[in-house]
Amino acid sequence: MSKKYRSLLSATGLMLALIQPAMAAEKTEVLHWWTTEAQSKAVKVFADAFNAAGGQWVDNAIVNGDVAKPTGINRIVGGNPPTVMMMNAGKQFGELADAGLLRNLDDVGSAENWKQVLPADVLEAVSRDGHIYAVPVNLQTPNWLWYNRALFEKFKVQEPKTWEEFFAAADTFKAGGVIALAFGAQPWQQHQLFNGVLAGAGGRELYLSIFRDKNPEATETPEFKRVAEVYAKIRSYTDPGTPNRSFNEAASMVITGKAAMHIMGDWEKGEFSAAGWVAGKDYGCVLGLGEQNFLMDSNVFIMPKASSEAASQSQALMAKIMLDKDVQVNFNNLKGSMPVRNDVDTSGLDACSKIGLEVLKDPSKQLAGPDWLAGADMLNSLADVVVQYWATPSQTPEEFAQKYAAVLEQFQD
Repeated sequence: MSKKYRSLLSATGLMLALIQPAMAAEKTEVLHWWTTEAQSKAVKVFADAFNAAGGQWVDNAIVNGDVAKPTGINRIVGGNPPTVMMMNAGKQFGELADAGLLRNLDDVGSAENWKQVLPADVLEAVSRDGHIYAVPVNLQTPNWLWYNRALFEKFKVQEPKTWEEFFAAADTFKAGGVIALAFGAQPWQQHQLFNGVLAGAGGRELYLSIFRDKNPEATETPEFKRVAEVYAKIRSYTDPGTPNRSFNEAASMVITGKAAMHIMGDWEKGEFSAAGWVAGKDYGCVLGLGEQNFLMDSNVFIMPKASSEAASQSQALMAKIMLDKDVQVNFNNLKGSMPVRNDVDTSGLDACSKIGLEVLKDPSKQLAGPDWLAGADMLNSLADVVVQYWATPSQTPEEFAQKYAAVLEQFQD
């Protein structure tokens, strides 16, 4: 740990200790799925600041969010909840809030002026019927294209801005014996990639027609057919080792020069930083191939209703610390995402984050992520269809569209 980092954490902890009432250390179990080297360093910022302020962080990191989320939800429903649990912003935790299983955080939000320092869309994404039920800790988008600049220079390839340019670049790398696109075919990665294609190749209106309006007829349009064709074509530029490959393993393929490009969220930068890579020097980034949209996403932490006053105080302390200005900057610099507060100093952000912030200034480029628009049941059902399509090269775009529409038909209001 650098001297600067230790000093900053020490200062942060001292400040938080000064603003908190005296409290006995309550063991606070935090369930999350940040387990890569970069993610672990980032989450340690929260843990160190919480402990310095008098808390007692008990880490429960579970590899793979697809395992961690149902594990935590089952514990909450079963009456044995963790004190704090990571989730994604949006409708995922809505049923838990509706069932009265989550703590209402309005008191903490009011005391900390969250309505003044958080973007309105983010605040809405962590609220249910006007009440706050989660703490947002970052702002990120999953549809970045990351690339190895040395390979691009070696093969004299220009940075692609459209899907057509992407495929042209991919052909060059493929002909040169380099894996064009690193990819991990885990279900969440497949669905995330498809949604990025939907927003970029299909466009904003098609995307909203699918996730917001749940319109089955949207799958009958030429735009949706193009999305299906682009997604299927991507398959031919990946390698046979994609099944069950984690995102950080795919990122490593770009770092080592085994692959030229990777499509992944902001958190990819944490892996690059851990490898000593610098944005704009060692790696390049493109936000949204095709129609450039910022698919807004945010990691959040929910607080299941506590069984004791001490646990409730620990939750309130945790919520304050996660949104502390200094903690926000330190955490997101290591995580690779952007601070969710709009009043922190962003001058030290890297070249790619500055691109993201510039795009975010244009409201027409802001697009709520799928989790903010649709429930988990619908998204999981759509993901199943997308995974099957990826695994079945013989399936035509028309057949895929019919299966996709059938899911949307099930979720009409």
